[in-house]
Amino acid sequence: MFTIDQYIGNIQSNLQKHSNELTSNLKRVVAYKFSPAIDLLDFTASIEPINFELSIRMFSMDQGANEVFNEENNPNLFAGSEEVLPEILYHELDNSQREAFFDFYEEHEMEIPEQEQKTFAEWFSSCWKEAGGDALELPAYLVLPEESNSYDLRKSEWIDEEEKWT
Repeated sequence: MFTIDQYIGNIQSNLQKHSNELTSNLKRVVAYKFSPAIDLLDFTASIEPINFELSIRMFSMDQGANEVFNEENNPNLFAGSEEVLPEILYHELDNSQREAFFDFYEEHEMEIPEQEQKTFAEWFSSCWKEAGGDALELPAYLVLPEESNSYDLRKSEWIDEEEKWT
C-alpha cells in the first residue's frame, strides 16, 4: 500500500507548498545586522511525527553553544531567536490509513529516517540559497531533532554536532 518513494515524494510535495514562505522569511534573516557576539546561526526544526508537523526556529549562538540575546537592547542589531517557519504539515494521511502507515514505517525504520533527513535538509538548503544565505558571513546550520549531526548550509553536508563549536 505504501512505498518509501511515495512517502518521500509526498513530503517533498508538501514542503514545496511552503518554499515561498520559508524563503521570504529567510531573506529577512539574511538582511539582519547581527550582534558581533553571535558566532553562528542554528535553524532548529521541531518535528512532530505522529501528526506530521514541522516548524523551524532560528537561534543566534556563541561559540560556547549558548544562545546570544540582545542584552544591550540595541534596536539596530539582532540577537536572540525567531520563528522562520510556523507549524506546517509535511505529510498528509487519511485517518483510515494511519495504522497501516505506521506499520509500514516501523517495517522500514532503518531506511526512512535517513531519507526524511535528506529531504528536509535539501529543501531547507534550497530555500536558504534562494534567500541569499550563502552571502551571510555567519556559519549557519540546520538542526533536526534527536540527531548528533547538523547540516552545514554553506558546505551542504552533514557534520558532527560538536564540530561547529570548535
